[in-house]
Formats: sequence, structure tokens, C-alpha cells
Amino acid sequence: MSTPLDPATVDDLRDVIRWAVAGNGDFEIAAGGTKRDFGRPVTAAYQLDLGKISGIGLYEPTELVLSAKAATPLSVIEEALMDEGQRLEFEPPDWSALLGTSPERATLGGVIACNLAGPRRIKAGAARDHVLGFEAVSGRGEVFKAGGRVVKNVTGFDLSKLMAGSFGTLAVMADITVKVMPMPETTATLTIVGLDGPTAVQAMTAALGSPNDVSAAAHLPADVARHSVVAAADGDAVTALRLEGLAVSVQARQAELERSLAGFGELGRLGPEESDSLWREVRDATPFAVVPDEQIWRLSVAPRSGAEVATAIGAEIGGRYFLDWGGGLVWLAIAPRPDAAHNEIRRAVDAAGGHATLIRASTEIRAQVPVFHPESAALAQLSARVKDAFDPRRVLNRGRMRPDL
Repeated sequence: MSTPLDPATVDDLRDVIRWAVAGNGDFEIAAGGTKRDFGRPVTAAYQLDLGKISGIGLYEPTELVLSAKAATPLSVIEEALMDEGQRLEFEPPDWSALLGTSPERATLGGVIACNLAGPRRIKAGAARDHVLGFEAVSGRGEVFKAGGRVVKNVTGFDLSKLMAGSFGTLAVMADITVKVMPMPETTATLTIVGLDGPTAVQAMTAALGSPNDVSAAAHLPADVARHSVVAAADGDAVTALRLEGLAVSVQARQAELERSLAGFGELGRLGPEESDSLWREVRDATPFAVVPDEQIWRLSVAPRSGAEVATAIGAEIGGRYFLDWGGGLVWLAIAPRPDAAHNEIRRAVDAAGGHATLIRASTEIRAQVPVFHPESAALAQLSARVKDAFDPRRVLNRGRMRPDL
């Protein structure tokens, strides 16, 4: 075959996809390869390696904008941002410990394609909310662009929102422009020890509803907290609330939070280094990396329902959980099992009006169990029409999200 499967430019990428569209096969898309085990297994004739489409093309710190090729390692981007005192505000997670991959291989394209965001999502939004524009090649072999380098360029139908979370099934992004933000002067975390799940949700709701600008809220039950940097001396549960900004502001807001939450229980404080360590653990779900063969689920529900859903699932099938996003995100770890445990999980999530995603399981289980929450008939038809519009020959990541897509 004369067509390269490791394109170095967008023109190369266009040519190789056109070669596939001509009936020569289909592709599994990979850059750093850190998300290959997230989603359904892809059975494709070839792997399309984007590793050469890498590098920061534009970075204007004063304009708070950065453009980089899709396979640019996040570590390279974060180092460049740190030198200027800036960061990716959506706090992209590093699931290398969870999925058994190399952390330095995670890429900008991978985290945007999967629409991954960390604990700050409750304040800053999802990854898709930080994409200003991109250049990509569709499954038709057509190069197209959307958005631009400033927010006002994002008008009409925002294709960035469509690409983020499409897992490479619609188009292959070659270049991505994101907005960046200044790093805060300091970070602090207020902890509350010993709360049960429902009471922790009440405390987090109160904190997030206050004027104290809490940027993250999580609850680690005792069996999870013991594996964390905030492990209590008596092995109890820990609820954590993060504050960021100017030092004088953080100090005042923390004091106000302590006054308003004093009735919930024993309070504690974490300084910047401990705070950073804790929120990396929450972001990356590292407490669940200690047992490598557990199934890991991520449940998105209304914050008030998080603890109730986790408790209901635990009563049916066991497992461990912790809460992020003020209770709106439930991380769940259960024993590896090929049975219908996923039905119990989704039944509880459906009752709460949420959705459940299987993050880690064996290849066999991910081929049998719906990894992503099943769509309604109307939504499934819409997804199929969108796929037909962008990739009618099904040459890109076929089956990654659903068997027919």
C-alpha cells in the first residue's frame, strides 16, 4: 500500500481517508493510544496513527488562546502554559493509572474527542466549552474547519460541540484551538470529616449555592478515603470543597464557608500542595486504580441524587463509590463480572434521569455490554443520520460507540 498510515499533515490525512473511502478498508484512530480501552473495541482493517500530527502552532498568552495539532501531548501543552502562569481550565483528567497506559502519551485530540473534564467542570464547563475552533477531515475525505481563534467566531451550528465527545467516529481532528486561563494565585480546600453520602451532598449543595465561588466539591466514603492523601486518622469519610483565586479572597471565602458549614461536623484545611494532590486524585480516579481488575463506571445524575443512586446500586450488586461535581458525578467500582450487573446500574441511573458510562472493563465485556448509555429510538436515529452525513462509509472508528456506528 502506497498510502501512509502515519500522516504528517492534514493533506496526508485527507489522502489516506479518501483511500479508505475508495473501498480499501477502515481505520481505528489513534494518537497517544491512551483511550484505546475506553469505549467499545474497534475492529478495523488498519490503525491510523496520528502521532506525527503534533506540535503547538500558536500560543498567545495575552489573548488567552492556544492552537495545537491533535496529537500534541497534553504534557507539552501544560508545560508551555505553566511557563506563562496559565492552564487548561477544564482540568483534563489523566486516566493512565486507571487504564494502565503511559501518562505522557495523552494528547489534546484524545481528551477533546472524549470530551473529558475534571472536578472544575461544575464551574468552568466541559472540554467542549473551551474549544474555539478546529480543522478536521471527515469520513468522506473532506477537509473542513469550524470556529476560529476567538469566541465571537463561534457562530451558527457549533461543530466543536459535535466533535467533542464523538470519539473519532465522525471526523479526524488535525488542529484544535482552545481558550486558556490564568492560574490562580493560591488554592485551598476545606474538608469535613465523617459525613454519610446524603449528608455530604447537603453540605456540598450548601457550599456550591453560597457566594463563595467553590470550584470543586467531592465526597470520599471511608473505604475510598483511606487510599487518598486526605485519609482521616480514624479512617472516616472525607468531604472536600476547593477554593481558588487571590490569596486574600481565598482566605476570606474559606472563613465564611467554615462559619456556614460548622454544623455539619469536624472541619479541616488543606494548603495548596495537599489540595493539588487531592484534586488530582479525584480528577484521575486514582483511588480506584489500586484494584486493577475492577469494573469502573462513571454515572452522571442530578447532584441531589448522587448518593442515593450509589447506595441503591451498592445494595443490589455491591461495590465502592465516590462523588464528584457536588454529587452529580458518581465513580463506581464493582467486581469484574460478565453478568447483567449493567442492567442494575442503568436501572438505578434511569430512575434518576441520568446516564452511565463503562470506563474500564475487559475487552470481552466491553464488546458485550453497552459502554455508553443506550439512546432512545429517536436519538439513535438522529445519531445515525449525523454519522451518515460525516462518515457514510463507516471508515472511522466503526463500532466505537455503538455496534452500528
